[in-house]
Amino acid sequence: MDASPHPAAPPRAGSRRLWSSALGVLAAGALAVGVNMLIDRVLPRARIDLTEQRLYTLAEGTRQVLAGLTDPITIRLFYSRRLGAEVPVYGAYADRVRDMLREYVALSNGRIRLEILDPEPFSELEDRALAFGLQPVPVDQSGEQVFFGIAATNLVDDERTIAFLQPERERFLEYDLTRLVWELSNPRRPVVGVMSSLPLNGDPRAMMMRMGGGQPYAVTTQLRQFAAVKEVQLDAAVIEPDIGVLIVAQAQNLSPGTQYAIDQFVMRGGKLIVMVDPHSEGQAARPGPGGQPPRDTSSTLNRLLEPWGLEVPRDEVVLDLRGAWRVRAGPQDRVQAVDYVAWFNLQGDSLNRSEVATAQLEQVTVASAGEVRKRPEAAIEFTPLLTSSAQSMVVPVARVSQDPNPARLLADFRPDGQRRVLAARIRGPLASAFPDGPPPPEEGQARPAEFPAHRVRTEGPANIVVLNDSDILEDRFWVRVQDFFGQQIATPFSGNGALVANLADTLAGSDALISLRSRGESLRPFLLVEDIRRQADAQFRQTERALQTRLEETERRLRELRQGAPGGAQGAQAGAVITPEQRAEIDRAREEILRTRRELRGVQLELRRDIESLETRMRAVNIALVPALLTLFAIGLAVLRIRRRAAARA
Repeated sequence: MDASPHPAAPPRAGSRRLWSSALGVLAAGALAVGVNMLIDRVLPRARIDLTEQRLYTLAEGTRQVLAGLTDPITIRLFYSRRLGAEVPVYGAYADRVRDMLREYVALSNGRIRLEILDPEPFSELEDRALAFGLQPVPVDQSGEQVFFGIAATNLVDDERTIAFLQPERERFLEYDLTRLVWELSNPRRPVVGVMSSLPLNGDPRAMMMRMGGGQPYAVTTQLRQFAAVKEVQLDAAVIEPDIGVLIVAQAQNLSPGTQYAIDQFVMRGGKLIVMVDPHSEGQAARPGPGGQPPRDTSSTLNRLLEPWGLEVPRDEVVLDLRGAWRVRAGPQDRVQAVDYVAWFNLQGDSLNRSEVATAQLEQVTVASAGEVRKRPEAAIEFTPLLTSSAQSMVVPVARVSQDPNPARLLADFRPDGQRRVLAARIRGPLASAFPDGPPPPEEGQARPAEFPAHRVRTEGPANIVVLNDSDILEDRFWVRVQDFFGQQIATPFSGNGALVANLADTLAGSDALISLRSRGESLRPFLLVEDIRRQADAQFRQTERALQTRLEETERRLRELRQGAPGGAQGAQAGAVITPEQRAEIDRAREEILRTRRELRGVQLELRRDIESLETRMRAVNIALVPALLTLFAIGLAVLRIRRRAAARA
C-alpha cells in the first residue's frame, strides 16, 4: 500500500474555484438587487408590520372610509422645511406624515389628491396657509414663522384643517387624518343631544371671574368633531325629533315630565346614553353659585331604569385595588403617596373586547363609580362594557363623599373576589316606564302645542348604555390640556373620550372610526409588578393602621397617667402626686411607644426594600433575559451544526 501523501491540487484548479466563488457572490448580489428592484416596481407598498399593536398598518376603519369615497378630496400639507432644519424632531415627523398621506392616496382609488407645499415668508402660499386658519409658529428670534399643518377641501369647498401637527400626537395621527377625510365625505352629521347639570359646554361664570375650568369639556369638543351637538334643557317636555342619540349625564332632580320625555324618546327608537353617579368628583371640586361645592353630588334615573330591568344603586361606591391611582397622602403620613382605591384605571379584562366601542381601548379611568346590575326578572340583553377586577369591594358612598381619607380607605380595604359591572349596554324591546300615559304638567306649565302621542312600548329593540359614573367626562381623569401659542392642545392619557365618542358613534350607526381612536393609547404598564406592589402597599397600610391605633391608645394612656387620674380631674391641680406604681406604668407606656414606633419604621423600611428589590430583579430580567436567550439559541444552533457535520463525515 502506498502511504505517500496525495499530490497537491494543480494551481489552475484552485484558481478556477476562486473565480467560481467570486462569480457566485457577484451573481447573488445581482440577484438580490434585481429582486429588490422588481418588488419595488411591482409591490411598492409591500411591508411586514411586526409590532404587537400593528401601529404601522392602516386600520380597517381607515380602509372602509377610503373605499367609500365617491367624490374627490384635496389634501394640502403645508410644511416649512426651515422647521425641520432647525428642529430635527419635526423633520422626522414630517417624513412620517408624508408617508402616511401617500398611503391614503394609494388606497383611495384616485379619490384623494395630495399637495405638499413649502410656504416661504411673505409668499402667496403663506397667505393661503393663514387663510385656511393654520397655526404659524416663530422658529427663531428673527420672527420668521413656519407652518406644519393640513388643509383639506372637497368638491363643494367644505374645509377641514389640522392647525399644527404636534409630534406628541403622533400616536393619534391616523385617527386625525381619517376623521378629516370622513368629515369631508359625510356632510350630513349625526345629531347628539346632551342633557346635564355639568358645564359640559363651558362655564361662563368661571370665565368671567377668570377661574379655571371655564372652557368646554374636552369630551364635548371631541363629540363636535363628528356630530352636531345640541344642548337639551333639564326641564324639556319633548326631545326634538332630529336628535338621534341623547346623552343624559349627571342630570339631577329631573321632573316627571322630563323623565317622560326621555322615556318617549326611547319608545320612538332614539338611542340613549345614561351617566348617573353616586358621587360626582367633578361637582365636589367645583364651587357652586355661593362659592361652596354643592352638598348633593349624586344623580339617579331609577324612575326609568328600574322598569327597564336595571338596578343602579346611588348609595354605594366600588373600590378596586388593581389600577388604583397614586395620590398624595395626608400631611401626617410618612409615605408621600398612597393608592386611592376609589379612583382606578380599568385595563385588560375589565374592558369588553367583544364590543366595538371598547374592543381597542387600552384604558378607561373611573372615579367614585357605582355598580350596574340586571334585575332578575328582566327580559333584556345585558352586556357589560366596564367591569372591576376581582380585587374590589363596595362601601357606602359617605366613605368617599364626606372627608375621604385614601390611607384609611386602603387600610380598611378587604376585597371579596367579586367583579362588578360599572357600565353596560342593554338591548331589547322595552315597555314604557309610564304605562298610564304622560304625567300631568307641573303647576303653571302647559304641554307643547304638538305634543306627540303616547307610545306604550318600543317597536323594535331599544339600545341603551348605562354608566354609573359621570366623572368619565371630567378632563382631569383622562386628558392633559396644554396651551400652544394660544391654541389648546389635548393629549389623552386614558381612553375616556374615545369611549364616549365610540358609544355615540355606535348608537348613531357609524363605526368606521372606532378602530382608530384608541390605536395610539400605548400605555403598557407592568401589570404583574403593579399588582405585587399594590398588594404589598395594602398589607403595609393594614399593619400600619393597627400599629398606629396601638400607638395612639398608648399615648392616650400615658397622658392620663401623667395627669394622675384617668379623667384628668386631678391633673388640673398643681402638684399632683404620681405613685411608684403609676411611674412604673408610665415607663412601660414609654417603652411601648418606642417599640411601636420602631415597628412602624421597620414596616415602612421593609416595604421600601421589597419594592426596590422587585424593581431591581425586573430590570435585571428585562436587560439580561433577551440577550441570554439569544446566546443560548446561538449556542444550541452551533452545537446542532457541529453534530450534523460530524454525522456527515462519518
